[in-house]
Amino acid sequence: MKLLEFMTKILKTYMVVLPLSATVLLTALPTGASAQLAIAEVIKAGVKKVIKAVDLKVQRLQNETIWLQNAQKVVENTLNKLKLGEISEWTERQRSLYSEYYESLIKVRSVISAYKRIRDIATTQAAIVQEYRWASGLFTKDKHFTAGELLQMEEVYEGILKASVNNLDQVFVVINSFKTQMGDAARMELIDAAAEKMEGNFADLRQFNDQNITLSIQRSKSVLETKTLKELYDVN
Repeated sequence: MKLLEFMTKILKTYMVVLPLSATVLLTALPTGASAQLAIAEVIKAGVKKVIKAVDLKVQRLQNETIWLQNAQKVVENTLNKLKLGEISEWTERQRSLYSEYYESLIKVRSVISAYKRIRDIATTQAAIVQEYRWASGLFTKDKHFTAGELLQMEEVYEGILKASVNNLDQVFVVINSFKTQMGDAARMELIDAAAEKMEGNFADLRQFNDQNITLSIQRSKSVLETKTLKELYDVN
């Protein structure tokens, strides 16, 4: 996909509407290097709020995953000891009672296996935030981008981060479903869909950053400047 086509796609997909107060403030800013830094700080304020929401949700996922990892050991040990068919002395009432218990343990084990996929989603989300912080920090200091371009970048970043938050919310729907009658197939379908979308967000973010890095290097005016930029952005 060509640079212009990709940038257009990303902007249409992830562009957010800048609040009116921020827009008024931006129009009052002076031009030049000072404006470039000021504009970045204004629009980063909204991104920081989104990142805070992301961090809280990821922390919640990690806490629940740790709990389930500990529960898994208990469940597996119990399942290994509980062999219904080998205890012939049981009465029908006892068999029915422990059969329900056994089935409950099986259900819990399926819940735990689903959490491995959820843990992967949390890892991807953390990588998205890390990638954003790395790229945004460098682009803000890069003199090859105008204040308007930095504005667009941060709007796209905010859009990607908000999309990832929505995907995390879908994961929490799955977590809550463990308390309901949702079947394993439906549960895993939701998890896989959320994971696929999250991975798509990450891929779009990295490609967006790569395109901006390429643009900056193309705007360099000397061999030395090109070399410096490649080292800065870790490009071969």
